[in-house]
This record gives sequence, structure tokens and C-alpha cells, in this order.
Amino acid sequence: LGLAGDLALGNLEARRDWGFAGDVVRAMWMMLQAPAAGDYVVATGKTHSVREFCDAAFGHLGLDYRDYVREDSAFYRPLEPVQLVGNSLKLHSLGWSPQVDFHQLVGMMVDEDMRVLGGSSQSAT
Repeated sequence: LGLAGDLALGNLEARRDWGFAGDVVRAMWMMLQAPAAGDYVVATGKTHSVREFCDAAFGHLGLDYRDYVREDSAFYRPLEPVQLVGNSLKLHSLGWSPQVDFHQLVGMMVDEDMRVLGGSSQSAT
């Protein structure tokens, strides 16, 4: 959309467990239906790097993220965890599992941003 010349991000190798809010809400509902209260972790159990996120987001529009994204150490976190991932095994015992995968999630986010900004999604997927 030409709103910015480039996008400066911190550590592109940081890995996170990216999950869909709708899956989280469904997990909360299932926890409320459980016969007894308990502590549960809501997570996909899979990590993807910020670089992979950029690749998927720009790729969804048929673009190469390397033409738009630059890594800038000024945005590094002082104590950057290499990887953040949760173990939702206990939650699986309630019958929960994530329904939206990483690439679907990124595509949904890009499509919504394009809608809000008045652009048309040129989804290549």
C-alpha cells in the first residue's frame, strides 16, 4: 500500500508459539466445561521464527519479505528468549487441539489488515 518504506524489526530468529485467538477461546470454553478446575496451558506446541512469519505474511501477497523487512538490533529485547513454546498436553485431555495452523493464521491476519487498510488481498495461497 506504500505506507512505509521499510519495516524494521528486532531478532528475526526469535521463535514463538503463534496461535489463533479463536482456538484460545474454544480452549477456555472447554476448560469451563471440565468437571473440575485445573491449570492448563493453551499452546500449539509448534514454534516459528519471526523470519518465517514475515516470509508467510509477505508471501501471502506474492511478495518477498527481504525487499521490505530489515533486522535492526535497536529493537532486540535485552533478554531475548531463544524460543517460547507451550505444552498443552493436559488441555488435549479435554479434547482440544488447535484448528488453525500457522500459515492459515498469518493469511487471516494479512487479509484482515488489507481489508482495514482498504487494499485488496492478493493472496497467492
